[in-house]
Amino acid sequence: MLNNIGNSILTTSLAVLLMSFAMTAVHADDDDGGSSISSARQVTLPSGSDDQKGGNKGSKAQAFNAKWKDECGSCHMAFPPRFLSGESWRAVMAGLDKHFGSDASVDAAAATEIGDFLVQNASTKKRTSANGIEPALRITETRWFQSEHRKMDNKWKDPRVKSPANCAACHTQAESGSFKERDIRVPK
Repeated sequence: MLNNIGNSILTTSLAVLLMSFAMTAVHADDDDGGSSISSARQVTLPSGSDDQKGGNKGSKAQAFNAKWKDECGSCHMAFPPRFLSGESWRAVMAGLDKHFGSDASVDAAAATEIGDFLVQNASTKKRTSANGIEPALRITETRWFQSEHRKMDNKWKDPRVKSPANCAACHTQAESGSFKERDIRVPK
C-alpha cells in the first residue's frame, strides 16, 4: 500500500511538472495579435529574424510546419498563422475546394495536419473583417491589415506589387516570417 501511495505521488508530481512545462511554452499575444506556441513542429529563427510588431520577438519560435510550407507555399507565400484567428483558419481549411477561385484540396491527413498547425498558432485576438464578413477569410480584408497598410492604397497598382497579398513585394523577409519595419522596401 505504501508503494502505491509513493507511485501515486510520483505520477502526480510528474503530471504537474509536465503541465508546468507546457504552460511556459505558450507566449502571450503581441500588437499584431500573433501568438507563438512552442511545439515539435516549430523552429527558432536566428536572432534578428523576429518581427518588430508581429508576434515573435527575441528568441521566441517562429511557427513552422513542413506540410503547410509545401502545400500552401506551392501557390503563394505560406502566410504566418498568426495573421488570422483559429476560427478563420478553420473556415479557410473547410473551403479548400473553392479556395479564392481555385481548388486547393489536399488529402485528409494533410488537411488535418495543416489545419491543426494553423489553429494552434493562430492569433488569439479576433481578426474582424473590415467588410463585415465573419470569420475573416482574407488577411488583406482584416481591420488589422488595413490599418497597418492604410498609406499603401496607390502602391497596390504598381506592377511590382500587384496585390495586397504579395507581402514579399515590400517585406523583404516575409518568406522567413519577419515583417520588421526596417526590412520594408516599398517599390518607388
